[in-house]
Amino acid sequence: MKEQSALARWERRTQRPLLALAVVFAVAYALPIVDSSASRSLTRACTVVEWAVWGAFAVDYLVRLGLAHDRKLFVRTHLLDLCVVVLPLIQPLRLLRLVSTLVLVQRRARMASQIQLTTYVGGAVVGLMMFGSLAVLSVERESPDGNIHTLGDAVWWSFTTMTTVGYGDHAPTTGLGRVIAVGLMLSGIALLGVVTANIAAWFIARFEKDDVEERRQTEAIRMLTDEVRELRAEVAALQERPARH
Repeated sequence: MKEQSALARWERRTQRPLLALAVVFAVAYALPIVDSSASRSLTRACTVVEWAVWGAFAVDYLVRLGLAHDRKLFVRTHLLDLCVVVLPLIQPLRLLRLVSTLVLVQRRARMASQIQLTTYVGGAVVGLMMFGSLAVLSVERESPDGNIHTLGDAVWWSFTTMTTVGYGDHAPTTGLGRVIAVGLMLSGIALLGVVTANIAAWFIARFEKDDVEERRQTEAIRMLTDEVRELRAEVAALQERPARH
């Protein structure tokens, strides 16, 4: 219990700092992509920041593993965390570090009970659109056959892809760009399903609440009717007694 409470305290204390680091990562990742004329030293500095943030998440995982009461159980129940920490070491791609950081932030944010589903879904939509736009712009801008050359084109493509509209005016031509497109489409379908399910659950809960209230009112009316009948019977019995005498 002591180890588990220490783990809970660590997760509670590091949640906000890690979210702040995720914002720093977002800026470092976006800056060289948005500013195509960025100097080599600035690009190198942003890359260092990206790796530093990823390292912070890796340290966080190792600390949580050390504080866990049952480390084998922790590893089995946090396989996704382990994969996104280890994979960038195997194949150090910027996009892979991006996905790793997004997943880790998402999993840590879900631990906060005060985060409501609607806020989470909205944040996920904005985050996926932003990073999807930046990712596809970084791999498609230099493609000779590509038609996504500006941030505006990338945002428009990301929006139409996530909503599964797909006008076709902008489309990735590289293999990595198409992989990003598949990820955005699947994410858009999943988030749309979450929103639809949430709305349906709200309506069902509302109808059930109204139904319960209606049953309560019906029961109250029935009880009042029975009481009125009993009172009438008592009054009638009292009126019959003097008449008999």
